Amino acid sequence: MSEIYLGNPNLKKANTPIEFTQENIEEYLKCKSDPVYFAMNYVKIVTLDEGLKSFQPYDFQEKLINNFHDNRFNICKMPRQTGKSTTVISYLLHYVVFNDSVNVGILANKAATARELLGRLQTAYENLPKWMQQGILSWNRGSLELENGSKILAASTSASAVRGMSFNILFLDEFAFVPNHIADSFFASVYPTITSGQNTKVIIVSTPHGMNHFYRMWHDAEKGKNEYVPTDVHWSQVPGRDEIWREQTIANTSEQQFKIEFECEFLGSVDTLIAPSKLKSLVYDTPITQNAGLDVFEQSKENHDYITTVDVARGVGNDYSAFVVVDITEFPHRIVAKYRDNQIKPMLFPNVIWEVAKNYNNSFILCEVNDIGDQVASILHYDLEYENLLMASMRGRAGQIVGQGFSGKKTQLGVKMSKTVKKVGSLNLKTMIESDKLLFKDYDILSELTTFISKSNSFEAEEGCNDDLAMCLVIYAWLVNQDYFKELTDQDVRKRLYEEQKNQIEQDMAPFGFIEDGLDETTFVDKEGDRWYTDEYGDKSYMWDYR
Repeated sequence: MSEIYLGNPNLKKANTPIEFTQENIEEYLKCKSDPVYFAMNYVKIVTLDEGLKSFQPYDFQEKLINNFHDNRFNICKMPRQTGKSTTVISYLLHYVVFNDSVNVGILANKAATARELLGRLQTAYENLPKWMQQGILSWNRGSLELENGSKILAASTSASAVRGMSFNILFLDEFAFVPNHIADSFFASVYPTITSGQNTKVIIVSTPHGMNHFYRMWHDAEKGKNEYVPTDVHWSQVPGRDEIWREQTIANTSEQQFKIEFECEFLGSVDTLIAPSKLKSLVYDTPITQNAGLDVFEQSKENHDYITTVDVARGVGNDYSAFVVVDITEFPHRIVAKYRDNQIKPMLFPNVIWEVAKNYNNSFILCEVNDIGDQVASILHYDLEYENLLMASMRGRAGQIVGQGFSGKKTQLGVKMSKTVKKVGSLNLKTMIESDKLLFKDYDILSELTTFISKSNSFEAEEGCNDDLAMCLVIYAWLVNQDYFKELTDQDVRKRLYEEQKNQIEQDMAPFGFIEDGLDETTFVDKEGDRWYTDEYGDKSYMWDYR
């Protein structure tokens, strides 16, 4: 065993003969069958206080390793500084040493983080006894290959980083910190290659970071809606962490930060538009239909009024083109459908809006017309000839005023997202959601609101997050405050109220001169003895309209 790899005395070169003692054979077989025993007796880690030392897993870490070994899909919600990465690395080292021709992917939100995790595994590998090591074929910062055909790749969590590759194990580290649009595209492109095998594994480990893709997968796992085995670790399971430690940690950070990082609560970011307590109480549900970016929670209902608000992206892959459909028939308003897609071209987006809006009783549409949005609104108005497209006109100090059929140089086919519009819309949205005047059950909306934060006297998405649906809601909340919206809905509400309470209204009005003589349902006699024919004038609702 004198041959070493590239001058590293701790590594064994491939094709180096090994002489096993009987004790070596027994230990090898014992380690192969028991990954916890292997971790406790042969894995070395580097600590800040003690340097290189043997890994002595806590009880919950032993449980985690056994779960990884026994189950194909694992998701773990863990506090900071609990050795979660070390635990997984220990199992992955066991997996590549004792299994031939397997591929392992170590993926993190940043490629540098993934390479650092691989570095920890390489350190542990270097400190294995030579008789246990596999010979080295390749040993790099981003990958390694062993003599038994097993490989490990370290990369960022993105579809492009691992597209076209197949893995026996995928380890997704701090998955809650991967932006939603990346997480969505990752699972859409990579996951089919994982599920195609019979023994492939996925290990997802993270501290919560808002109500994002990780949040959704965790709660689906808890409810049994997916195949993942959930493991929840509490900070008190780490030896040495007690109430005194808790108080000191809060004093050095904050109560909010402690709840997120150590209590593992799925709270939003700091300084969110919507109060964290409200965000925490909101729940999402599965849409009744899903198709090509459109999620429907309620089908269109007869005699209901709807508003569709639109936010337009360039269709380059990061931002989403989005719209929400809101039932405004009565309070509380309800979001009945939403669309979100980061691949659709602006030229095609109007057709999607048109189809959905027509289905929802020719819904009124208000489109954001900054930049490319103006093109979308123009296609809706001129090419598709959609009648219920709301316009805005500049009225001096009053700012943008919404209506229909405006004309003049200062009129646009929608609303420009100015600082004033954004501020008014954001504050109205906060009031409406926190007072339960706007209801929704969409996961993507909830996710965006948990990272829609205060920045420079405005509100926008946290770095690396999206706010396209949130901006649709901001536009809606601004519109609700417009006089035109109030007039429109008040008129409709009056009509519906009359129909619903027609008999009661007529009874209440009788003492003031309206008397039914029973001769004909289409006529009535007033106190002066004059007969009125409702066939000519319609029902008495006109009296309600003109009171």
